[in-house]
Amino acid sequence: MKTEQVDVLVIGAGPAGTVAASIIHQAGYKVMVVEKMRFPRFVIGESLLPRSMEALEEAGFIDAIKEKGFQQKYGAKFVKDDAICDFTFKEQFTPGWTWTWQVTRADFDKALADCLESKGVPIHYETTVTNIEFNGSDSITTVEDKDGNTSQIAARFIVDGSGYGRVIPRLFNLERNSNLQPRKALFAHTVDERRSMADEPNRITAVVHKKGVWIWIIPFSTGVTSLGFVGDPEFFEQYPGTDEEKYRALLEAEPYTRERFRDVELVFEPRILQSWSATTDKFYGDGFVLTGNVTEFLDPIFSSGVTLACVSAQTAAKLVIKKLKGEAVDWETEYMQPTMQGVNTFRSYVMAWYEGTLDTIFFRKDPDQLIKEQICSVLAGYVWDMSNPFVNNHENALKRLARTIELTDKLNSSSHIE
Repeated sequence: MKTEQVDVLVIGAGPAGTVAASIIHQAGYKVMVVEKMRFPRFVIGESLLPRSMEALEEAGFIDAIKEKGFQQKYGAKFVKDDAICDFTFKEQFTPGWTWTWQVTRADFDKALADCLESKGVPIHYETTVTNIEFNGSDSITTVEDKDGNTSQIAARFIVDGSGYGRVIPRLFNLERNSNLQPRKALFAHTVDERRSMADEPNRITAVVHKKGVWIWIIPFSTGVTSLGFVGDPEFFEQYPGTDEEKYRALLEAEPYTRERFRDVELVFEPRILQSWSATTDKFYGDGFVLTGNVTEFLDPIFSSGVTLACVSAQTAAKLVIKKLKGEAVDWETEYMQPTMQGVNTFRSYVMAWYEGTLDTIFFRKDPDQLIKEQICSVLAGYVWDMSNPFVNNHENALKRLARTIELTDKLNSSSHIE
């Protein structure tokens, strides 16, 4: 059987895999990528966060992305009935990038992969990992191509950026259930001819349909808009008919979408994604590191997926380089803990969103500007800035702020009655 020797094998050619591969390649190491799918391929996760730009820049991808003309994104808007909370990344607490992109992921991921190949890193598409054997940190990976031919790759280290494929967790029984409640999304791409009805092309809009149910609206530069409903699976059961009939009934049921998307042309039939939350026992081992969604995927509400993928890959790549140089790496403190810091911060915000805590904070009148800037930094992906109290104390800060707002509103209401 044919065996090829590389320094690092990267599994998956999505953002996590390509960022890691590019940074390691730039350090002078031989890298190979294997990818199960043929690109371009559809995937969800279409709204980036500014923090991801730092990883994309270090990987050398910014110019290649700019050439695609994606919609620039400057913030995030939240809507509930007649109330609006608008976050502008220029007003964030943490210094950093103040804009990013809204992208069709098929085109975005292919742009990264093509750029990586242009740098000299081979990507083997339609190639499936069937087995991995470790000998210390060295490994032999068996792969099978689309024609059924098998070969082996000998590597000094493996970066698993396989996303939902979760290659190493599944091969080595590392998968665990997330503590987040299972949810379902019904979504499609729409031909958004009435986009001018809403002031939202340069940011994602999240609409509270009812408690625990929300809508994402992500306009692209092409005139197409991604629109999806997210909620408990039981919520969708009240709508009869086909997925398209359910989707159109939901558009009609929400005042914010009713006129703009009535009888809208769909680019593809509505699709379903559900029970997406998953986690893993540990994010590293002797000879491998997990990056991106293969570590833990939370929820689409704050567009954290691509950012966590890019940043975890950026961090992992630098540690892999240290490892290959013969330097000591403490994977627990240098990788696992920082990665979980980001994941857990976003998790607190996801849970606060579904519990309604963020409704109290986002839709209050006359919000405190400093607090809004601090929360904006989280929404921009700067979930590692420990000088931000809404990062450093993410578990309690939101609940404490919501209680303070409710108490203040109650006292103000009582004083007005008197």
